[in-house]
Amino acid sequence: MRFGVTGTNWITDTFIEAALAADGASITAVCSRKKETALAYAKKHELTHAYTSLEEMCEGGEIDAVYLATPNAVHHEQVITCLEKGIPVLCEKPLTATKVLAEKMIEASKTHQVLLMEAMKSTSMPNFQRVKELLPEIGTIRQVRFQYGQYSSRYDKFKAGEILNAFKPDMANGSLMDLGVYTLYPIISLFGPPDAIQSDSTVLHTGVDGQGAVLLSYEGMNVTAGYSKIADSFLPSEIAGEKGAIHIDRISSPGKVTLLTRDGAIDHSVEQLKPSMSYEIEEFIKTAHAGKIESDINTHDISLRTVELMEQIRKQQGIVYPLDALDGE
Repeated sequence: MRFGVTGTNWITDTFIEAALAADGASITAVCSRKKETALAYAKKHELTHAYTSLEEMCEGGEIDAVYLATPNAVHHEQVITCLEKGIPVLCEKPLTATKVLAEKMIEASKTHQVLLMEAMKSTSMPNFQRVKELLPEIGTIRQVRFQYGQYSSRYDKFKAGEILNAFKPDMANGSLMDLGVYTLYPIISLFGPPDAIQSDSTVLHTGVDGQGAVLLSYEGMNVTAGYSKIADSFLPSEIAGEKGAIHIDRISSPGKVTLLTRDGAIDHSVEQLKPSMSYEIEEFIKTAHAGKIESDINTHDISLRTVELMEQIRKQQGIVYPLDALDGE
């Protein structure tokens, strides 16, 4: 599958590296708003085609799919543009910021019968699948604690008075969207939507959150998610049941899975020899080759439910994006 990439930041660099290690993937084109940026990026990665128009890249006959890594605020319009051109899209997380826009994106996938998949790497990785296999070993699940804290280098500039995209509401950014999604998406994937939501956030002066904590209620089980761009966290994530617990070293990119019981701890990790993003790329390609419009792992419904959950958290915390105004259109 020949990918065209949109967005020329570090995550696209990481994607290209992962694609080259994945089975059945190549990168043939890049699209950027500025011609000089597109040409420089194409030269950097030895890509044969550079575009400044997403429509032209989709129509050029040089790609079979698009990996989209542009700002969150433009995901919806760019995804729909690709789908209308018949080009499958692997859209970087989060899919978008509102339920209404997510529904429009999914509806476009169904209308045009073209694959749309959210690029949540963790859930397609072998060690996340191992977690799912181990769940029966811990009995009735009572508590879940997922967390992801990663101090942002951009926060130093923020404190110095330079506001970059990571902390701008007009880019639909902030800790919830950038890091919180890594905790909430797998929760929805494993347990479905919660019965009730309570949240707390540290809202910065620009109107986005620097960090947050969420308590999700399920029948007989409570789930906490913590995320931060203004503090690091080094603790594992945990799923605790009546017979034992499962520890996951990094919920954003599971590399080690440990089963803990009253008898001790056993390492159940699966060896992962490829870059973490290679597995989502292979899942995307497999889904496309099967002629399906959604992945069995990263389904449309999980993406929709995650967006809806994050939107409810934002509303509780008074975090508003200009993108929210598009809900009425």
